[in-house]
Amino acid sequence: MRVLVTGGAGFVGSSIAMMLRRDHQWTVVALDSLRRRGSELALRRLAAAGVDFIHGDIRNPEDLEAAGGADLIIECSAEPSVSAGYGGDPRYVVNTNLIGTFNCLEYARRHRSATIFLSTSRVYSIDALRALPLVATASRFELPANSNGPGWSSHGLSEAFPTTGHRSLYGATKLASELLIEEYGAMYGLPAIVNRCGVITGPWQMGKVDQGFFVLWAARHIYGGSLTYNGFEGAGFQVRDVLHINDLYALISHQIRNLETLASRVFNVGGGPGSNISLSELTDMCERLIGKRVEAGSNPTTRPEDIPYYVTDNSLVTSQTGWKPSYTIERSLEDVIDWLDRNREQLLPILGHQAAAL
Repeated sequence: MRVLVTGGAGFVGSSIAMMLRRDHQWTVVALDSLRRRGSELALRRLAAAGVDFIHGDIRNPEDLEAAGGADLIIECSAEPSVSAGYGGDPRYVVNTNLIGTFNCLEYARRHRSATIFLSTSRVYSIDALRALPLVATASRFELPANSNGPGWSSHGLSEAFPTTGHRSLYGATKLASELLIEEYGAMYGLPAIVNRCGVITGPWQMGKVDQGFFVLWAARHIYGGSLTYNGFEGAGFQVRDVLHINDLYALISHQIRNLETLASRVFNVGGGPGSNISLSELTDMCERLIGKRVEAGSNPTTRPEDIPYYVTDNSLVTSQTGWKPSYTIERSLEDVIDWLDRNREQLLPILGHQAAAL
């Protein structure tokens, strides 16, 4: 087996590549442009794990061809910020997330490669997410117990949740990529699986305000710096589920072993009801586990891309694969805290509050 992992020096891509190489005697190739700060730290770790690295950009078909053929391409590359394009030039997010996917599919067509594509929960409509009948408790938004509607219930949001309506350029490019994957599967017989992931976290994620909030929160408590509850009256009640990278790898590993039976499926994949948290609750948990409190500021203004609640209903993927997330929120946070403590010297220039202010 020869596997190409795009975005292979990013948090998700490098983690998946190294774990695949650890568990199998396959040739694993990581391709990455090293555009995101912190991705350069993955190069030594990839080499030590026996993963081949190619400096390349999926926007350039020639870079993909330089990687050679592969039996499987795991598409982890993306501009991951849901804020991308708001108030600025949208070309990078479109060229990377949509044209890049097209280039990867052309690569797969030429080399007859199977594909596992990491999509996002942000393919779902922002208006529909904001229209959920949420109830504010003492520390978070919640769906009413035993309630349900189109694609949602107290178990979370399923694949049937509405995708019609605007969803950000990030979400739109990912949804358009899913449609391309569907067509390539039908026209060229390419086996592909799509995972619509919620928030993913774990060691070596370079968290920022617009992507990677879980690591960012822990880093601010350990390294210093400020935090702000943005939007929805600035109370920090917005809720996300959180999936540890090890749990995502466990699913991908199962999908690789069962590509033929799972091909052409689209799955919601996230921490689910057992692993979700509000920003306010995350502040409290960081204080309890780290022994330091950062009082978050309050900005009541809700940005166009903000949503108040997303928890994944994993029912479909569980029924088809038997997979369930194993990491609790607290266990994930403990893992991140340990990593931040052990790698302070490397991470301070990237995740420290002075670096973030630059």
